[in-house]
Amino acid sequence: MSDTGSESLMHELKADLERLGELVGDESSKAELTLAEALKKLRRKFAEVIPSSQFDVVLFDVGGVLLTNGWDHHERAALFQQFSLDKAEFEARHPEPYDALERDTISMHDYLEATVFYKPRPFTEDEFIAAMKAQSVPIPDNAIGVLKEVAASQRWIVGVLNNESRLLHEYRMEKYGIGENLDVQFSSCYLGLRKPEPAIYRRAIDILGRPAGRVIFIDDRKGNADAAAAAGMHAIQFLGEVQLRQELQQLGIL
Repeated sequence: MSDTGSESLMHELKADLERLGELVGDESSKAELTLAEALKKLRRKFAEVIPSSQFDVVLFDVGGVLLTNGWDHHERAALFQQFSLDKAEFEARHPEPYDALERDTISMHDYLEATVFYKPRPFTEDEFIAAMKAQSVPIPDNAIGVLKEVAASQRWIVGVLNNESRLLHEYRMEKYGIGENLDVQFSSCYLGLRKPEPAIYRRAIDILGRPAGRVIFIDDRKGNADAAAAAGMHAIQFLGEVQLRQELQQLGIL
């Protein structure tokens, strides 16, 4: 931005701030709405005068960073016990349909037909799915607050890059209000690719239209973080909220 443009923008910001001062003292409902709109406008203008970061995008994994995993070893073990399922029998049937489920080439119904309901059960598919959903909760020391803070700044494209079935991914995004903070969702169920396959990172980079080096990716699993780094992203292995905040502060994100 030219010096003249910067000076003009600063004058606009000064006028906006004076207007905000007037609105703060007005307790009417109309003033509250006007104040909210004015604050949105100010955030956009401040983003123009604040020096730009070396990054454009911040992507988060979901399971192990924000929430428990959707349907991993721990979650499956809990349901083996709850529904008295034979673990060895289930796990022998699980790998191939699960890969297809996370790539969205089969439905949850098809997956459960292959792994659970290939014989009569004393419970229904809906009951089993409800129990699967119940396994999804925020992990201790999670990064949900960090994600919301980065999104609220409106300075970066914020998204997720995760492996998940369509049913559980969409449930998790809505249940915990994560989706409303996202600009993009690179889930395996939408891309037909799974981490740590190199293609999923390349696809995300292509869709974003940004150089790989301007993308930050956060994942709790070292293998997934390493694969992102190999694709050119700035990868961070998530070890807890404090560690993540420190690293993002060093990068100028927080």
